[in-house]
Amino acid sequence: MNKIKAVIVEDSRLARNELKELISCQESISLVGEAENVDEGYDLIQKIKPELLFLDINMPEKDGFELLEMLDEVPLVVFTTAFDEFAIKSFEYNALDYLLKPINPKRFGESISKIKKRLIPKSEGKGSNQNLLELDKQIFIKDGEKCWLVKVENISLFETVGNYTRVYFDGNRPLIYKSLTQIEEKLPNKVFFRANRQQLLNINHVEKVVSWFNGKLKIEMQSGEEVEISRRQSYLFKEQLSF
Repeated sequence: MNKIKAVIVEDSRLARNELKELISCQESISLVGEAENVDEGYDLIQKIKPELLFLDINMPEKDGFELLEMLDEVPLVVFTTAFDEFAIKSFEYNALDYLLKPINPKRFGESISKIKKRLIPKSEGKGSNQNLLELDKQIFIKDGEKCWLVKVENISLFETVGNYTRVYFDGNRPLIYKSLTQIEEKLPNKVFFRANRQQLLNINHVEKVVSWFNGKLKIEMQSGEEVEISRRQSYLFKEQLSF
């Protein structure tokens, strides 16, 4: 069984050492790097591509949430902090777990059990294109004061709004400062289809396909949105779905 690759991003050397000691007792976890600030953490994560991130929330200059916002693909996250006021807030971001410093060894063991349930069945034998986001991977989305960690497969639609892109998932519609083209390049084209210049849809969230004017198609999504596919793309859509 392959070990789960983990990274620590934490500004306190004492807290990093505490985590390293706890991790060293876990045969299923391999610590492959550590960083003391967000920028170092970003570079480390981009280089190593860990499966697990132990992340401090409060750090000088940039906080843990800003690091998540910088990443295209976010590992499984366990937040660590000395301030329990962040506990409820962090779970709103769909973090796997939350550890209050100083970390209780028993509580750490409970967190590791959650990690193994999520990661070990998926840790072997994936030969996917490293440039593409797999459907079970999660991305970090921030819009104003609200933040989410969202699985790619749960996103039904991306839509251009000026210089921003609106993301549709679970009844939420936040805006992110990335172009539709940038987003499309990271997604598997067998699942995400470019319907027109403004919209990119997840075919697994399509509820109904209706013939429309001038050879176009109209799509009704499971969430209720309607998407009109351009004439050229309608032909490709039919071909892809073997209509």
